[in-house]
Amino acid sequence: MLRNINQPRLCNGTRLAIKKLLNNVIEATILKEKYKEEDVHIPCIPMIPTDVPFEFKRLQFPLRLAFAMTIKKSQGQSLSVCGINLENPCFSHGQLYVACSWETIRFVCLCARRSNKKHRIPQSTIIIIEMINNKAITYL
Repeated sequence: MLRNINQPRLCNGTRLAIKKLLNNVIEATILKEKYKEEDVHIPCIPMIPTDVPFEFKRLQFPLRLAFAMTIKKSQGQSLSVCGINLENPCFSHGQLYVACSWETIRFVCLCARRSNKKHRIPQSTIIIIEMINNKAITYL
């Protein structure tokens, strides 16, 4: 979801499974914990861009296909398998803690870049690499 339509059910970041595509409505099932397996209808909504010098309006579904999410967007989600990409450093150790602290995750795959003279690996990434080397984390 890209916009809040019906809080708290349909809000920004809600994961959905699409059941049926119609011309003006999408039928979907919520994959979120509290409202899990609840059927919802998502209408086309008018989108009016403000970053162009002329005005126009288009109807669009407020959805985006997501194979990846930011750590912030994925907070509160229940994921059974998760991959964490650490090629770019986290803002803080707290952000990395949030990414690694989901109770329902059984497998975690962490990707970190190798060190060379041009690029220094951030401290948080070094800690994660040590955890992988010590087999403290099960990975795919």
